[in-house]
Amino acid sequence: MNVRQVGRAFFADPATAAGTIIVIAFLVLALFGPIIAPYSPTKQQINAIRQPPSLNHLFGTDRLGRDLFGRVVYGARDILALAGGGTALAVVLGTLIGVSTTYLGGWIEELVFRLFDGILALPALLLALLLLGAVGPSRTGVLFVIVVVYTPIVARVVRSVVLSLKPRGFIEAARMRNERLSYILWRELLPLVAPTLAVEAALRFSYAIFLVASLGFLGIGVQPPNPDWGLMVLEARNEAVLAPWSLYVPATAISLLVIGVNLMAEGVRRALNT
Repeated sequence: MNVRQVGRAFFADPATAAGTIIVIAFLVLALFGPIIAPYSPTKQQINAIRQPPSLNHLFGTDRLGRDLFGRVVYGARDILALAGGGTALAVVLGTLIGVSTTYLGGWIEELVFRLFDGILALPALLLALLLLGAVGPSRTGVLFVIVVVYTPIVARVVRSVVLSLKPRGFIEAARMRNERLSYILWRELLPLVAPTLAVEAALRFSYAIFLVASLGFLGIGVQPPNPDWGLMVLEARNEAVLAPWSLYVPATAISLLVIGVNLMAEGVRRALNT
């Protein structure tokens, strides 16, 4: 299937197209935040505390007079960078581990995946809390958590595909030709793992967004005064009566981005299966 056919299949469904537009819109906000946002996300305006949405402040202001539009725009950069970067690292590590150890088999495979089973026995959020308790709340800590939480999941998905491919004739033919291990892993197996991996990466990305926001809401993710969306919800939880927009704006941003990425993931699955 060529790129044009994939694109046609990807945008054939209105829901997928809508999700793609949502994600692209947030990417534009993240990339051009300093140009788009009229105010600094940390600037406090004493004369504009709890202002409702208006032409001056599109999304209103919070209890400290900070412009919510600017905070959402800059917050998009943080959440996309952390969730995207963490997911990318988890996918790369999970793929390397999953393909190599599963093909080699033996005690190495058993040891690695029994270790992963132990990690996956804990819920993702609980594991993230334990890890952040050890490394401390910070951007680097959140990135580390995403990688540790999602690498075993990606590796297990890759393993299931490789196990079904190992007995195939083309793998045996490559062995008979005395091909190098690296050739078999990355030229024979990886291209066939890629479609499943693309769908899994999109799903992990949506879960990573929610995990970053959850850690921010619990106060152990990105720390103030950074405009983290989860942290914004935490700070506005007692403002629902006085300034409901300060709560609903970041909560809506989280929901829209997660929905958009999930719709895109469904589009990726449909396009690759077409």
